[in-house]
Amino acid sequence: MALSRSQLKQFRQMLLTERAKFAGEIKAIAQETSKSPREASGDLSAYTVHMADMAADAYEREVSMNIISSEQEVLYQIDDALKRMEEGAYGTCQQCNKPITMSRLKAVPYASLCIQCQRDKERKNKR
Repeated sequence: MALSRSQLKQFRQMLLTERAKFAGEIKAIAQETSKSPREASGDLSAYTVHMADMAADAYEREVSMNIISSEQEVLYQIDDALKRMEEGAYGTCQQCNKPITMSRLKAVPYASLCIQCQRDKERKNKR
């Protein structure tokens, strides 16, 4: 099942919208994470920061960095989908070469695997 030009245009727009959303989220999290703990809390007084507060801030930074890493991975997948679109391979499973269903592409426009291959991949990763 080859996608029509209008469908490809629709999916390209979905991908670009998703890309802008994720890039904006990454930028916002990175800006917030780059602030010092005192700046982030709005406390610019002369008092020292308590060790427990420092530990909580370090934990929050680590969580933020994990979120950024996950969202960066999605950005890579979106860029890869846009590249596949240019190459004429968008909508085809990269593992079994069967068409990816329209419902899957609508749910995950950057999907590179059909449902069955994705399930197989996830099962292998659990082991």
